[in-house]
Amino acid sequence: MAETHAGLVRTIGRWSLAALMVNTMVGASIFGLPALIAARLGRLSPVGFFVAFAIVAVIAACMAEVASQFRETGGPYLYTRVAFGRFLAIQNGWLTWLTRIAAVSAVANLFITYLTEFFPGATKPLPRAAILTALIGFLAIVNYRGVVGGNQLSNIFTVTKVSLLAFFVITGLTALAFHPNLRANPAPSLATSADWFEALLLMIYSYGGFEAALIASGETRDARKDIPFALFVAIGATTLLYIAVQYLVIHSIPNAGASGAPVVDSARRFLPHWAVRIVAAGTLVSAYGYLSANILHTPRVTFAMGEHGDFPAFFGSVHSRFRTPHVSIMIFALLLLIFSIAGDFRWNALLSSVARLFVYGSVAAALPVLRKKHPDFDAFRLPAGIFVSALALLFCGLLVTHMHPGEFLVIVATASLAFVNWLWARSRAIGFAPET
Repeated sequence: MAETHAGLVRTIGRWSLAALMVNTMVGASIFGLPALIAARLGRLSPVGFFVAFAIVAVIAACMAEVASQFRETGGPYLYTRVAFGRFLAIQNGWLTWLTRIAAVSAVANLFITYLTEFFPGATKPLPRAAILTALIGFLAIVNYRGVVGGNQLSNIFTVTKVSLLAFFVITGLTALAFHPNLRANPAPSLATSADWFEALLLMIYSYGGFEAALIASGETRDARKDIPFALFVAIGATTLLYIAVQYLVIHSIPNAGASGAPVVDSARRFLPHWAVRIVAAGTLVSAYGYLSANILHTPRVTFAMGEHGDFPAFFGSVHSRFRTPHVSIMIFALLLLIFSIAGDFRWNALLSSVARLFVYGSVAAALPVLRKKHPDFDAFRLPAGIFVSALALLFCGLLVTHMHPGEFLVIVATASLAFVNWLWARSRAIGFAPET
């Protein structure tokens, strides 16, 4: 789609975009989810990640074609707006916002939990609120002052966290190879279909974030070429990392499903105390990097909605000096702080997974619609795209049917708020001409 906004600066290249996706996907969840997945799938849990990869790859393939057609900021909200119109776009925008707030607030809480390894008093109410305010406030200021600073910070966190996890995996697999007595043999899996569905939802959460990085498409250099490349590099690299961590956890901890901190517990089996502390510190780096990536890209949702008249106009304002969506950044940071103080990891993780399935489904459904509207558009074209789109919708539909009542109520409440938002936007009768 033609570019219509000249306020934001295009500084994100393909490798930076891939790093941003990895930074968003590889959050603190990798340090906690292996135990939850092992409890449901046992020795089959590494295989579970191959299944999850197949599902995510199908969704990402649809995302690659759809996203490559846009040069503006907004991500799935914008795709839905052009394909289906204002009503579904506003619903999608609210669900995207819910997804990111739930996911990021969960990780912010995990950061505090992991911080107790070094500062036991971090979970007390006043220190906890002060730490969260300092952490989120610093990232908000960095991104307020420019996307270059936020992008560079994201790259630094990505390299650091992947290096630390690679250190954990390489040393762990080497220890298992040369010291067979360290190896634990997980019990045969008796996983039910319900176990598989919940495990897949948790794994979808662990992958969640690649779509969020696309919200900042208005600041990428070449969306057509860079988005498909970044998507598949990021998802492929993340899958290899997840499988390696999961394998190492279940084969180094006798009862991995009962572990509260599986990566750290696994590291204690083959690393000296000082090295375990490094892994624990890596958890903090990973969590904070996740927060950094989300504060970079998520405010672009409300920026795009404000720019198109679906939110109050001040959400779409650009700072005259720093060329950033400063109002959207500060409002997101404030909401993130509020939700972080009141957050709960497991519930937020599942809620985030379910909410993003609706977002994924909307992008898959947009693929054939956009092909029909713009058959000759210069964009990435997915082989057998219509079939892949239908397959993605099937996967999303099956997983959504396994949401819990609490998650269903939050989704309904969010959809209701989005409906009220739509009535407000409609009453203002602000026109929108799709790009051609």
